[in-house]
Amino acid sequence: MFVSRFVSAVGNLSTCPGSLRSSCDRSASVSASASPIETSVFTDDSPIFQQLAGLIADDIVAGTYAEESAVPSTYDYAVFYKMSPATAAKGVNLLVEQEVLYKKRGVGMFVASGARELLLARRRAEFHDQYIAPLVKEARKLGIGSTDLKGMIELEDTK
Repeated sequence: MFVSRFVSAVGNLSTCPGSLRSSCDRSASVSASASPIETSVFTDDSPIFQQLAGLIADDIVAGTYAEESAVPSTYDYAVFYKMSPATAAKGVNLLVEQEVLYKKRGVGMFVASGARELLLARRRAEFHDQYIAPLVKEARKLGIGSTDLKGMIELEDTK
């Protein structure tokens, strides 16, 4: 099974990257001969290190990794996702640069205090830029006022 291969490769289930726990759960239906690469969560849309950073950030936002808690090592991510350790390190270091993670020399990587709120603020701003602004612009073109637009959103929210 997928999870048991990770445990034997890494040696400890507690180091299983949180971003793949749901995939690990789904892997029960995957045959024993399937490799992690076959259940890969990575796409060709952006560099793998950026996608890994996004998965770790998703886990922080979801509460899988609490503030001041350790995240798996770059080696653990590399083994689990069957990627180069340099690629895994680049993804983790991206989050260090963004002040989401920090290094404790000789101990590992930890979630920075305030990281979840920082990520949520960034995502809210991205949500506005990617969805709300274009929605409002298109609504104006169609002659849909803010009251009607709010009504449409509320209707959709009840579905």
